[in-house]
This record gives sequence, C-alpha cells and structure tokens, in this order.
Amino acid sequence: MASLTIRNLDDSLKADLRLRAARHGCSMEEEARQILRQTLARGAPAGSLARRIHDRFAGLEVESLPIPARKPSRPAPEPG
Repeated sequence: MASLTIRNLDDSLKADLRLRAARHGCSMEEEARQILRQTLARGAPAGSLARRIHDRFAGLEVESLPIPARKPSRPAPEPG
C-alpha cells in the first residue's frame, strides 16, 4: 500500500476532519481514505465544459425569456 503526506493543511480543515472521524468512530486517516474513495468513485464528469453547460441548460426554453433593456453603466460624456 502507498502512503500519502499532505503538507500545509489548514488547522481548521484538520480539526474538521478530526471531528468528522470522531462522529464516524474511526481515525483521521481512515476518514480521509473514505473521503477519497467516495469522491473518486464518482468519477470525473464526461465531455467538455461546453458540452456539460449545454446539457445542463438544454431543457430550458430560453428563447421565451424576456431580454431586459440595457442601462448605461455610467453617464454619457458631456459634449464639448
């Protein structure tokens, strides 16, 4: 089995991990292993970012949404 050292871990993150491990009745190392297993088991999203964005909003009828009038961000310069 491999070992992993995590440097520069925030104290608050370590404290959160310790509390989470205590709630689950295991060591911090075992809790970290469980978190890694669960996170990596989900896998990376498939496809490009553009494809994922398209898929997320594909069901919306955006053509029917009203387009609000634009307002200038600053006043027009005075002539002159």
